[in-house]
Amino acid sequence: MRNRFGWKMLLSINLVALVLIILLSIVGSKTITVIAEKQMPASSKYIIIDAGHGGVDGGATSCSGVLESKINLEIALRLDDLLHLLGMQTIMIRTEDISIHTEGETIASKKVSDLKNRAGIINQTYNAVLVSIHQNYFYDQRYSGAQVFYANTAGSADLAQKMQTQFVATLNPGSNRRIKKASGIYLMENIKCPGILIECGFLSNPQEEAKLLSDRYQKDICCVIASILSSYAQANAVT
Repeated sequence: MRNRFGWKMLLSINLVALVLIILLSIVGSKTITVIAEKQMPASSKYIIIDAGHGGVDGGATSCSGVLESKINLEIALRLDDLLHLLGMQTIMIRTEDISIHTEGETIASKKVSDLKNRAGIINQTYNAVLVSIHQNYFYDQRYSGAQVFYANTAGSADLAQKMQTQFVATLNPGSNRRIKKASGIYLMENIKCPGILIECGFLSNPQEEAKLLSDRYQKDICCVIASILSSYAQANAVT
C-alpha cells in the first residue's frame, strides 16, 4: 500500500512538471505574468526566492566567463513567474544585478551586510519557505548535476530530499548526488523558516554550463522546483 501511494505521488509530481514544461514552451514570460495576476493564492505560504550573489559579488565564473549571479537571477525570475502562474505568493530578494548591502566599505564587508539583510527579509516574513538559487563550480570539469542543501530548520531536509529526488528523476538521471546540510553557509544557518539552497549545476563543466545558459534548460529547472514547492506548500498550508 505504501509503495502504491509513493508511485502515485511521483506520477502526480511528474505530471505537474510535464504540464509546466509544455506550458512554458507555448507561452512567454510576459504572458505568464498576465495570467498570474488573475490567479488566487494556492496557499498561505510565502515562497522567498533568493537569486544568490549579485552586484559586487558575482559568485563563481563559468568556463566561458559568465558570472554565476547572472544565471541565478535569470532562473529566479523565471521561477517567480511560474510560481505566480500556479497561484503562489512569492517574494524576490533581488530582481536585478545588485547587492542588497546597506553598509560596508570593502567588498568583504558589503557581502556580510548583504547576507545579513537577506536573512532579515526572510525572518521578517510570516510563514515563509526559502529557495536560494546558486550554481556549483569545481576544478575538475567531469562533475555535473544539481545538488540540494538544507537549513537546520523543521521541514527543510524533507523538502530538500523531495527536490533532489525530482532533479535526478527528470533532469539528472543516474546522478548519485545527495542532499546535504548547509553547514557553514551564513544565510542557511541564520533563517528560522524551512529553507533549501539549490546548486543547479556545475559552471565548470562545459556541457552542463551550455545547458544552464539555455532558456530551455532554465525553464526545465524551474518546472522541477515549482512542482515540488507547489506540492510542499499545499501539504503544509496554514488555514
